Amino acid sequence: MRYFVDTSFDSLKKKGEELCGDMVEIIKMEDSTVMVLADGLGSGVKANILATLTSRIAGTMIKGGADIYETVHTIINTLPICSERHIAYSTFTIMKIDKNGKTYAVEYENPPFFLIRKGESIKIDKKETIINERKVLESNFCLQENDVITIISDGVLHAGEGNVLNMGWQWSDVENYLLRSSGNKKCAKNISRDLIDACWYLYGCKPGDDATAIGIKIKSPQYVDLFTGPPEDKAKDAYVIDELMRGKGKKIICGGTAANIAERILKRDLVVDTRQINSEIPPIFYMEGVDLITEGVVTLNKSVEIIRKYTNSFLEEGRENILKGEDGAIKLSRMLLEECTHLNMWIGKAWNKAYDNEEFYLSIGIKMRLVEELCELMQRLGRIVKINYV
Repeated sequence: MRYFVDTSFDSLKKKGEELCGDMVEIIKMEDSTVMVLADGLGSGVKANILATLTSRIAGTMIKGGADIYETVHTIINTLPICSERHIAYSTFTIMKIDKNGKTYAVEYENPPFFLIRKGESIKIDKKETIINERKVLESNFCLQENDVITIISDGVLHAGEGNVLNMGWQWSDVENYLLRSSGNKKCAKNISRDLIDACWYLYGCKPGDDATAIGIKIKSPQYVDLFTGPPEDKAKDAYVIDELMRGKGKKIICGGTAANIAERILKRDLVVDTRQINSEIPPIFYMEGVDLITEGVVTLNKSVEIIRKYTNSFLEEGRENILKGEDGAIKLSRMLLEECTHLNMWIGKAWNKAYDNEEFYLSIGIKMRLVEELCELMQRLGRIVKINYV
């Protein structure tokens, strides 16, 4: 079984600081995914530099082919120790997960990570190793489909300290929160964002420390084929619709012209959802065999705006649930964020005389820019994107 490792992170900056003292590197390789969370000592610029140094060393070495043990050895021997507090200038957690679920993790003075499986917290055996007189914890284990891992910095445990809680969150409190909240989350972004949102409110919207959460969800591949057209050559209409319908997973059509092409080729009725007529977002349509049909430019523009906001990993203020609702843009965003690991785009270029009018050309130009940004955002989220221009 080859899994898709869905990863995401969210952070809080300490109130009054311009930079976050936690740094995250997520490295996607052909057969594995590596996550690095580095927590610089203190906060602000100095902590950011120390955490950046740690995460960049790890990222550069792993990308260059070094194994994790060699990487950890280099970091440990590079990082200085604070002469006053006798603790490392940066702590870190590094985790490598291959596509079969085989996982190796190493932790250096960061809070232990959480593993939730089928509603239960799983305890992982860890081996203590001494590198350059410093203790690190190593673990090897195998993950299963729908397992959820959460890696945190110590700012998560400090949330609420001196505010709504006397001693802040304890590790077991965070564990119980994740047990309650992570089971119904469809993607890693929902997991990391939800935990950091909770920290924001526990801090009374005034974070007393940098706080970061990396969410990891182990999934089977989820395929989505999205067609927005029409094709440059009208003779390819049937080809595109045939390829769309042969796709492995869910099928989306964006744009009235593309929907009309599907209606003509498939000889299936296209039915408008009249419940959304008064919405600022044009209504969606229904057709047998297609999971979602939306209008083009207006809906794509709003969906790109939603996904752009959702990919922002640094929380400045409480964020509303922007995925709540049933209009076309929200449904499109939700499907791409929560139910898609592999996105196959069919993009019609349509610059030919068969569709010759100035307004249509303007619409297609805007749509092409939106589609390009959508692809970039999905790739930034770690999704596998394939683009087919027709």
